[in-house]
Amino acid sequence: MKRISILVPHGAVLGSIEGPRLVFSEVNNLLKRLGQRPLFEVQLVGLTAETPVCGGLYNIHTRLLTADVEQTDLVVIPAIDGDPRQALEANRDFVPWIIRQYQQGAEVASLCLGAFLLASTGLIDGRQCTTHWAAANDFRRMFPQVELVEDRLVTDEHGIYSSGGAFSYLNLVLYLIEKYVGRDMAVTCAKVFQIDIERVSQSAFIIFNGQKEHDDEPVKRAQTFIEDNYQEKITVDQLADMLALSRRNLERRFKKATANSVVEYIQRVKVEAAKNSLESSRETVNEVMYQVGYTDAKAFRDTFKRITGLSPKQYRDKYSRAVVIG
Repeated sequence: MKRISILVPHGAVLGSIEGPRLVFSEVNNLLKRLGQRPLFEVQLVGLTAETPVCGGLYNIHTRLLTADVEQTDLVVIPAIDGDPRQALEANRDFVPWIIRQYQQGAEVASLCLGAFLLASTGLIDGRQCTTHWAAANDFRRMFPQVELVEDRLVTDEHGIYSSGGAFSYLNLVLYLIEKYVGRDMAVTCAKVFQIDIERVSQSAFIIFNGQKEHDDEPVKRAQTFIEDNYQEKITVDQLADMLALSRRNLERRFKKATANSVVEYIQRVKVEAAKNSLESSRETVNEVMYQVGYTDAKAFRDTFKRITGLSPKQYRDKYSRAVVIG
């Protein structure tokens, strides 16, 4: 029997507690129907017997506190709501317990913004982690020692897992079910709960909003110039000359301030503008390509797909709000 301990942090998002509980419990039900023994012992674990979640809209009662659980096999950290620093302070007493469980052999999985609580343990320093793309800038500022891979839907490294934003935590739950029980059971659960099991990236959902909460004014000027002139061909040398900086100095400072290279930032701004046009306009893909400053169709398609995970046509077919002509 594999013991699964779903934490109940103060200010947690209710769905990311109840969702995993339901899916793991359904595995037990399916196994029973097949004449097999249940595999999971699912338990909610809190710091207090009654914990307010969802901004105080609900209270969750837990029969087990961290002091009651000496050892478990999987710790699930649900998403936390509100200001991440305040949430970490309210839940800091979970940290030594999570560390101890991992040191005793337990695996640890964070869901969405639960990555902040996971990162505060130090267990993923120098390792990869994902979280909701909208929190990426805050996460990088707070945990620069963690390698954030915001485009990934699931990460798996040394018995520590993380999932992307919002309901993509269900994809991590399916991933764990496939690992613990097998592909057939994961597919069955995907059908029961109508989850797209083949999703591997959250790139298509990311809305790029360049990191500007830094104090490097020349870099901010470069960001503004890129965003105001994305229709043009912009080079790193052009920006360096404009700011009276060496190319090497600009690239170093830009990467430090924004977590993107200059070229990556230019590409992301152009692709974000292209996404907006593909969603709302009736222009053809080629017309959109020219509007955002590309003249090479292959380069545009390759860059677009690398950033979003979809081709421009696939993106339009999926998200367009307008009738496409041509």
